[in-house]
Amino acid sequence: MSSVNKVVLAYSGGLDTSVIVKWLQEEYQCEVVTFTADIGQGEEVEPARAKAQALGVKEIYIDDLREEYARDYVFPMFRANTIYEGEYLLGTSIARPLIAKRLIEIANETNADAISHGATGKGNDQVRFELGAYALKPGIQVIAPWREWDLNSRDKLMTYCEQHSIPVEMKRGKKSPFSMDANLLHISYEGGNLEDPWSEAEDDMWRWTVAPEDAPDQPTYLNISYQQGDIVAIDGKQMSAATVIEYLNKVAGDNGVGRLDIVENRYVGMKSRGCYETPAGTVMMKAHRAIESITLDREVAHLKDELMPKYAKLIYNGYWWAPERLMLQTAIDQSQQVVNGEVRVKLYKGNVTVVGRRSDDSLFDANIATFDDDGGAYNQADAEGFIKLNALRLRIAAQAGRKL
Repeated sequence: MSSVNKVVLAYSGGLDTSVIVKWLQEEYQCEVVTFTADIGQGEEVEPARAKAQALGVKEIYIDDLREEYARDYVFPMFRANTIYEGEYLLGTSIARPLIAKRLIEIANETNADAISHGATGKGNDQVRFELGAYALKPGIQVIAPWREWDLNSRDKLMTYCEQHSIPVEMKRGKKSPFSMDANLLHISYEGGNLEDPWSEAEDDMWRWTVAPEDAPDQPTYLNISYQQGDIVAIDGKQMSAATVIEYLNKVAGDNGVGRLDIVENRYVGMKSRGCYETPAGTVMMKAHRAIESITLDREVAHLKDELMPKYAKLIYNGYWWAPERLMLQTAIDQSQQVVNGEVRVKLYKGNVTVVGRRSDDSLFDANIATFDDDGGAYNQADAEGFIKLNALRLRIAAQAGRKL
């Protein structure tokens, strides 16, 4: 083991990271600082303090990052209408750069020379945490226990706990067979019967959404207000970024909105089947595209759509702090200066339908778009020259005998 005096560990208080605390103390003979982030996972984070203290940890950080997460990570991502592989709203991916940033900040505050995390060697999170850490502090040492130790099963972890007197919280009741990760934006499910891509997810797996068939028989309408591409109010009530997401999660979830079952391509090379609940994100995506549809210039909107898959891939693969993501963000944010106004959506049995949009910055001109007499606002005869100019290369090719 290389020389490490102090390490900052991303600590959840669960079995894995509790074992990691003791393992770091034993294997690296170093002081461990724990960092627990509240990013809206829906569970109490304060109990992690007592667990860390019981393991001999002296410096314990427990931070409420919900507002920063929503404002500085989720909202900027949604300005780009970001979606990975056509379906995934990146709920896990977008949380990792914030955790990496805070790990480095604490390492600087405590003069630690290393950070550590509990991500496995098969997943994307190890890449996201470490790319972020190296971008923010190039000389930091990263310790990834799952790539070093041989405690690769729950039985081995439990045996280690017994040998080192690590208290294990034995929860009563049925244990979920799924590996779950939650934050303000979403909750994910992997493992169990989901490892068979033909097997349907069981109804009792879902936590945040009712089944669409069990949702209310009457639709719910929401008026969503935007300023520079971000939601600032719902039904006229001003809300912070985190409050917007919390509110939409509840309302949309109650209407069966936000379930997803996909097989995605991980950055490390394998395919992975996962289920996700993203009620707020599903509404936000639909509403944001609606307000852009009347406020953005056509070519700006189309260019954003062309850039978005690259932007999504950067976030999924862990390049939030890379210069190319920052460059794209600058362009995206510039486009949002005129994305102001209001969108009306209808939530009904798992569906989000846009039923209205309006803006003082709208480019929609009813006088031109009308099927009725437009009073000369648009000369239809101009279309003939437009069509012939655009057909010129097609006519030349046909005359030259080119085969289609």
